[in-house]
Amino acid sequence: MSEQSKPARPLSPHIQIYRWTLTMMLSILHRATGVALYAGTALLAWWLLAAASGPDAYALVQEVSSAWYGRLVLFGYTWGLFHHMMGGIRHFIWDTGRGFDLKHVEIIARITAFLPPVMTLGVWLAAYIYPGAL
Repeated sequence: MSEQSKPARPLSPHIQIYRWTLTMMLSILHRATGVALYAGTALLAWWLLAAASGPDAYALVQEVSSAWYGRLVLFGYTWGLFHHMMGGIRHFIWDTGRGFDLKHVEIIARITAFLPPVMTLGVWLAAYIYPGAL
């Protein structure tokens, strides 16, 4: 029997083929923060249940959330919330049919990358400066 050569088929593109772009990273982060917000919402539900259960349960939640690791989780939750919100606004702009040219895509992406850390730091600074107001 004669050997037949296999036809050259295109390879499926993968992560090594593409050049990383800001919009690609923001898209991945948008999905990741969406998943992380589920876990953060479970912690919010734990806080609400503890508040409804009584002072002992609430004291436990306060102890965990006021420790360094609890504050780190809350800080990450705050950043994830703002990042996911800005990604949602970016997609909402695109849903209106605007911002698809490369110049505006890059501008919106840079705003989406810049604002969440600034907003997170602003909220946390305000919480430390005015602890009873928030």
